[in-house]
Amino acid sequence: MIMSAPNGARRTKSDHPLLPVTAQETARTARSCLAAGASILHLHVRDILGAHSLDPQLYTKAISAIDRAVGDAMIIQVTSEAAGRYSSDAQMRIIDILRPEAVSLALREIIPDSAREAEAAAFLARLARARIWPQFILYDAGDLVGFTSLYRRGLIPFAAPFLLFVLGRYGGREAVPEDLDPFLDTLHGRNWPWMVCAFGRNEAACMARAAGLGGHMRVGFENNFMDQAGRLVADNDILVRQAARIARKAGRPVLDAVEIRNLVTKWAG
Repeated sequence: MIMSAPNGARRTKSDHPLLPVTAQETARTARSCLAAGASILHLHVRDILGAHSLDPQLYTKAISAIDRAVGDAMIIQVTSEAAGRYSSDAQMRIIDILRPEAVSLALREIIPDSAREAEAAAFLARLARARIWPQFILYDAGDLVGFTSLYRRGLIPFAAPFLLFVLGRYGGREAVPEDLDPFLDTLHGRNWPWMVCAFGRNEAACMARAAGLGGHMRVGFENNFMDQAGRLVADNDILVRQAARIARKAGRPVLDAVEIRNLVTKWAG
């Protein structure tokens, strides 16, 4: 699976002039990234001031524009990221309203402490009943330990939960391929699908390591602007095309949205 993450919550056009911000810009990016090999779009929306937003009306507008551009050939994964603006209650409420096909959930935001477990478990059960596909964002091996405990206690109602391992940090240390190792050591061979995103110029090397070890790839301007030769890329689709080449070199066929949806049905249990 190749996912395009074309903007994120914090980047602006001062970082890259072709970073998509509006619904129409994001739709054009979706079309070019689909042609390059991405079958999932990780969607952020911005308010009138350009700030990160979880406004369901803004999401609806963006999703409609993307649907017109690519139809059902791309899975739209909305983010529930707090970005310092939203509480866990607000994050869950917005997803209940929107009912998207897929959503990304940062474990440490949705369940910041044990007091939030019961409410989060009920929320996840609602996602399962509505057949909304969640991806659980994990920032370090400790997050994965906590997630595994929740799974064992029955709070994660998905047979094969979909994980995102975050390598490096925004505005901090750049990722290196070895950052993946603690996650895989902690995973202990569990047959759960996982994907990697990597901050900084080593994104391609991190994707190659992930592809070689059975993982999937999330690439785009949310995390990186450079190709594997260290050159500034012209647009998001170049990073997707590079990821597709990496996948094929590793002997991994690039999946389309139909194939992914079939897998999601299987993973839901």
